[in-house]
Amino acid sequence: QDAIDRKEKRSETFKTAVLGLATDTPALKTEELGRRAPQWVRDNLVTMCMRCKEPFNAITRRRHHCRACGFVVCARCSDYKAELQYDGNRPNRVCQECFIFLTGHTVLEDREGKHKGILEKGAAEVSSRSLLCSSLQLLDKNGKGGTRGWFVIPQDDPLVLYIYAAPQDVRAHTSIPLLGYQVRDMPQSESRHLFQLAQSRQVFTFVADTEELKQRWMKAMARSAAGITHLEEEEEEDAGP
Repeated sequence: QDAIDRKEKRSETFKTAVLGLATDTPALKTEELGRRAPQWVRDNLVTMCMRCKEPFNAITRRRHHCRACGFVVCARCSDYKAELQYDGNRPNRVCQECFIFLTGHTVLEDREGKHKGILEKGAAEVSSRSLLCSSLQLLDKNGKGGTRGWFVIPQDDPLVLYIYAAPQDVRAHTSIPLLGYQVRDMPQSESRHLFQLAQSRQVFTFVADTEELKQRWMKAMARSAAGITHLEEEEEEDAGP
């Protein structure tokens, strides 16, 4: 009976959420999940995670797409993998609801603690073993406002930028994989020392407190973006053949 109840509850959830989604693109039927590629809900149609309802922003919640239903969800709600038939049964990122529906697995109560994963690194500990750490400001998309935080590139994870709200936080808000990004210098604006990370349509704009700190961050990020994990590698590249 419990299994029947859970099945019915999941079915009702998908009927309401998937079939009742008010967009101009056709939604998949429940039985088509994983069998057909969904049409992704456009990012600009939502301002919050379509599962947990938490608002998106540049620091704490970034947009991801569930590869099964096409919903726009946060990292926390999409930290699951399920094999999808339309993609040759390869594991794909899916939301928790699709994970349960497609695999039949239940999500343990302590799963939340597990799928926070690498973000659960204390800022003080990581900063003490970092390639570079300092306070920076990350601007929003219109460049008029932003969020100040504590930014760290750890020695043991040198290709990732971790963002904390404060230097003593026990958990990062989010992380940005730096590999493949371009680092752009920007002219000084209203005494603000600006620079950017850019990859495809994804652009992050940062403000450093001083020009010297800006140059240090640009050098560190460029090194990580190029996949250089040790100073020795950079010295070898500079020396040339």
